[in-house]
Formats: sequence, C-alpha cells, structure tokens
Amino acid sequence: MMNETRSPTASSAFSFLSKSWKEVRVSANADLQLMKNRATSFKNLASSFDRELENLEIDFVKKLRPKITEFRRAYSWGETKGGGLRLDLPGFRNAISEEVGNGERASWVWDDGKEGADDWEVIRVVKSRLKEFERRKGFSVRTVRGGDSLDVWNRRSNEFVEKVKSSLKSICKEPEDSKEVPPLNVPELLACLVRQSEPFLDQLGVRRDVCDKIVESLCSRRKNQLLMPSFLGGESSLIGSDNINEELDLRLASVVQSTGHCYEGGFWTDHAKSDLTNEKRHVAIVTTASLPWMTGTAVNPLFRAAYLAKSAKQNVTLLVPWLSKSDQELVYPNNITFTSPEEQERYIRNWLEERIGFKADFKISFYPGKFSKARRSIIPAGDTSQFIPSKDADIAVLEEPEHLNWYHHGKRWTDKFNHVVGIVHTNYLEYIKREKNGALQAFLVKHINNWVTRAYCNKVLRLSAATQDLPKSVVCNVHGVNPKFLKIGEKVAAERELGQQAFSKGAYFLGKMVWAKGYRELIDLLAKHKHDLDGFKLDVFGNGEDALEVQCAAQRLNLNMNFMKGRDHADDSLHGYKVFINPSVSDVLCTATAEALAMGKFVVCANHPSNEFFRSFPNCLTYSTSEDFVEKVKKALASEPQPLSPDQMYKLSWEAATQRFLEYSDLEKILHNDLENGQIVKANGKAKASVSKSVSLPNLTDLCDGSLAFAHFCLTGNEFLRLCTGAIRGTRDYDKQHCRDLSLLPPQVENPIYGW
Repeated sequence: MMNETRSPTASSAFSFLSKSWKEVRVSANADLQLMKNRATSFKNLASSFDRELENLEIDFVKKLRPKITEFRRAYSWGETKGGGLRLDLPGFRNAISEEVGNGERASWVWDDGKEGADDWEVIRVVKSRLKEFERRKGFSVRTVRGGDSLDVWNRRSNEFVEKVKSSLKSICKEPEDSKEVPPLNVPELLACLVRQSEPFLDQLGVRRDVCDKIVESLCSRRKNQLLMPSFLGGESSLIGSDNINEELDLRLASVVQSTGHCYEGGFWTDHAKSDLTNEKRHVAIVTTASLPWMTGTAVNPLFRAAYLAKSAKQNVTLLVPWLSKSDQELVYPNNITFTSPEEQERYIRNWLEERIGFKADFKISFYPGKFSKARRSIIPAGDTSQFIPSKDADIAVLEEPEHLNWYHHGKRWTDKFNHVVGIVHTNYLEYIKREKNGALQAFLVKHINNWVTRAYCNKVLRLSAATQDLPKSVVCNVHGVNPKFLKIGEKVAAERELGQQAFSKGAYFLGKMVWAKGYRELIDLLAKHKHDLDGFKLDVFGNGEDALEVQCAAQRLNLNMNFMKGRDHADDSLHGYKVFINPSVSDVLCTATAEALAMGKFVVCANHPSNEFFRSFPNCLTYSTSEDFVEKVKKALASEPQPLSPDQMYKLSWEAATQRFLEYSDLEKILHNDLENGQIVKANGKAKASVSKSVSLPNLTDLCDGSLAFAHFCLTGNEFLRLCTGAIRGTRDYDKQHCRDLSLLPPQVENPIYGW
C-alpha cells in the first residue's frame, strides 16, 4: 500500500523537484545556446585569422589550434582562482529548491539539425560527451534521494567537467613535439639550384656576389621559415647568423633527413678516405719553396708548422721541395748546396730553432721539384700527394694551392684528405700583367686558378684582398713575424725609456731586386719628387735578377740611392734605421713591412689592400698620391715612432696568426671534434641544430668540382699540353736523379701502366 500510494508530502516534494528541474533544463539550454553562439563567433574570427596567415605564407602557423586556456575563457560557465573550470552549482541548488509539477524524466535537449552540423569541432565534441554522459549514467532526478542529492550532483558534474577538459586537451594539443618538416617550396628549390650552379656561372663570368644576391632574394620571403619551429623542437631558432647559405643548407638537410634518405656517395666519392676521428689528428703542410731560399713560401710555412706542433694537439708534417744539385745552385744563395735531404733538414731545423727559442716537434719530408727559370719558381714533379702516407692523410694545408696544382697530375687532394685548406701567398695576376701579352695571360691564369682551387680545396684563405677572388675563399692574414723581431722591438722601446737614441739612421728599403717587388714604383716616386726630397738619401738592400737594370735606372736619373747586397732583416746593421719605405703594390702581404713594425720603426707604404692589416698600427703611414708620399716621408723623418702596445705585439706574433688560421680554416672546430657527425656549431660552442649537414647529400657543387678535377687530370696527363702552358719538360713524373736523391722507385714501377 505504501509503494502504490504516494503521501502528500512526497507528492509535493516530487512536484517541487520536477518544476525546479524544468527551470534548470531551460537555463542549461540557454547557456548552451550562448556557448554555441560564442563558438560561431570564434570560428569566424579564426577563419579570418587563417586567411591573413595564408596571405603571409606562413605555413607553420596554420598548424596552430586554440589553446585550452582560450577555450576556458570563452566557453566556461565559471573559472576558479586556480584557472580550472566549474559549473554554476549554486544556481542549480537554488533552482532545485523550488517545487516542480509533473514528474518528468530530466533530459538534455539537443538541436541535431543541419545548423549544428557546421559547428566547430570543439562544440561537436562537447555535445557528444554530454550525450554520452546522460546515456551511460542514466541520470534522472528520481535517482537523487534525500540529503545526498547535491553531493551526487557535484560529483557527477566534476566528472563531466574533467572529461570535457581531457577531451579539449586532446583536441588542442600543442604542436611542440611535431617532427613534421614541410617540403621545399619553389623559391627554395631555385635558390638551391642557383647556389649549386655557381661553378658553371663563375666560368661564364657571373660573379659569386651576384649569385649570393639572387639566392638571398629568393630566400628573403622565407627567411623566417628556413628552420621551422617544429624542426627545432618548438623552440626559437638558435641560429643568430644572417647567412642565407648556411640556413639554406640546414633547411635542405632537414628535409632530406625527414625523408630517411641516406646518400651513399657518387661517382667522385672516395670511400677509402682515412677515418681518424678517434685518433690524434694529423696536419700535412705542403709548400712550394724551402730554406735556404729566403722567400715567403719557404719561411712562413716553416713557422706555421712549428707553432701548430707546439700545442701537441696534432701531429704535423712539413712537405718541402727537393731540388737536384744543379737547381740548388740556381736558387739557394751564397752557393749553398746539399747532398742529401737529411743534410738540408738539419739546416732548416737549426735555422728555425735559433729564431723561435723552442724545439719544434714536427716531421719534415721532401717531394721532387724542378726550378723554372722563366717563372722563377719551383714546379712539383710527379704526384705530390703520394709523399704523404695514407695513414697520415687527414688534413692538408696547401701553401699556394694554385701554384701547387697548375700541373698536378695525380690523386685529387680532397679525395685523399678529409679537409684541404689552401693559403694564397702571391698575386700572380699582378706579376703576369707586367709581361708581354700580359692581359691575355692574366685572363687565362685567372680562370685556371679558379679551376684548380675549386677542384682541389675545401677552403681557401687569402692573406689580403689584393689577391684574386678565388672560390671558397675568405680574407685573413694568417702570418706572423719572427719572434726575433719582436725582441728587437722590445729592446728599442727599453732604450728609449732610458733616454737613449734608438735610431741613428734614416730610411731604407729591403726586398728581392726584381722590378715587380716595388722597385719600379720607388724609382718613379723619387724621380718625380727629387727636388721636394732634396737631401733625402735611401739605402737599398737586395739581390735579384733585375739588380743591374735597377741600379742603372737609378744612376741614369741621378737618384740618391745607395745599393747594397741583400741581408737578413734582423741583421744588426739594420737596427738603427728609423723609416722603412715600401711602395710595392704587387705584394699580397709584405713580410718585411710586418717585421719593420715589430722592430718599432716607421713604415711608409701605399694605401693598397695588401697593407690593410697594417693600417691599424700607429707607426704605419699610408699614402694615396705621390705628393702624399713626400709628406709622409718628411713626417716620419721628423718625428719618433710610438712604442708598440702588448696587444699590438701579440697581433703581429705567430701565436695570434696560428689562432686566426685555426679559426678561419675551420681547423679549430675539426681538431677539437666540434663538427662531430657534421653538426654545425656556433663560435661559442652552442649547437645550432641537431641535423647532420649533408652526410653526403647529393650536391651539384661536389659533382661539378669532381668533374673539374677529372678534366684537369686528363689535360695535365698530356705532355704536349703541359709544355704549351709553360710546364717544364719531364715534370709529369720525377726523374732518375730524384729517384737516387730521395730513394724512390722509378715512376714506371710506382705507377705501372699495364699493357705497355
């Protein structure tokens, strides 16, 4: 009877709850409709924002989705202090407290018409979650009993909110961990094509800076996207450089890496190249001259080998030419000759240790060479690279790479060595222009130099901007001065502090006596301003092929020049001179100028790219006109030079030069394993990106360089073509005399030609 008949009190309570629930349902539907309206507004705003992003062509922004915090702000009924979502439970409590009429089952009302089909995905998910919640829980006011009604409602409401939050989190997941890399677009593909076609364009006369501008123009609109945030793990780009080529390399590497492609090498790849990554690195320095010939390519590589070996971080070998006795008599001064390589090695080491003050632990080896009277230089005979054992073929430093490779007929340097650096010492074009048909010869030599340096070097260092602009080159003075000159400068400064007269003589010039070494410019200046420099006397020290002609020209013009035999610049007889004059514009970087500055003297030199490194020194006086030359000479003779500061002395030292060499040649990174697995590193050691930069990406530039090397190998194998281009007869292979002197096997045995 109790189950079939309701008491008045129960009936009233049920009516009250039913009426209250109707009001709750109406209120909830109104809130939901408001939420849908806000969602529609947000959807329109997002569509407008997407259209603007499409116009800006920023693809990665399209992947962004509204964050959970934005949805909370727009669609939550309420927000706690901690930022979490909550329902307006007090409103429900107040509504339930009113009496309802008929007992109807509480349910949510949904509009599933076509209008809702276009709702934003977030709204559709919210609807589906609410439906699922009602269906699974079968929630009805009839299940709420007594004082537990509000607790049950709160608990189920919290469950509902947590499900909505988890659902929104899954939808609005941030793209931080996305590894997707967008493909290259058309401008990037064109930029890669232009940059890798530089060898062909260069041979056609299109300058490298023009190609760089084209690449920069193509990449300018995509500069902020070359390395995507998704590619760098959602962080901001770590690349602070504006180098478009470097960023384009990384962009290309990231795309290739994302495909999983691994290039195994091509026709020009040498798979037998030595791998010394886990061993002590080895540096082989190859040069075109040797002591006792006092020329820059004999002295500077010797100091470079000594100071590289001083750190003991790498093994060093210096490879110098060996001349037969007949050639030694033509080249070496004071009739000095050697009967064996061991005897010449002792001479070289004794000369070096007298000047550097420490025992240099490096190896000296010899390769066969022949002296060319016409070119006044030594031409390698045979394959120079074969005189570095394969086990030591790690890093090669080619002093004068164009000179070493003009007639090189042998293994490609970049195939045998892991890294090849060329150092340009001589401005050959300036010398050639002074010869007969100089313009035509200079044109041909310019392109040959481009050819061989591109084919055989990974990096080229030019001592100054006075040299030819070669492929893969940067300008940096990587030479220092003999420590003996710095000691002389310190001695002069100490004498001046004590009030003693350090300089008792006037001006002098020192250099090899050939017209191209500045003697033509010197005589012209003195002849033009003979009256302006009345009483000026110049002492000249030097020996050379043009000595007689130079002296006759000075006598004919009645110039006050006193000619004396050449001598070492550190000779005691030269310490008293105050002014060193060097009008040469054919030098790349005059060693004598650096030595004079190190000794605390004034230097008067031309305003020329070859002297750019010295212009920061207060004792270097540069002139632009002949009248300016007269003014600077008078100023130097009438005043006293300033003592060098410690920073200036260090800048001239071989320690500083070696550090610059390691930095600009990339050897500092290689020797310290900062380029492991091809990773690119900033100067401060922080990795720019974790992408292997072409573990050998198929590269058009490499293919072109390999083709140039192969063509050069074929052409230099023809003796007729070698002779036509100025080579010495018999330099394709070394001769019998070289075999006896260096204990070599005959070339026919070393490199047999089968079938002959």
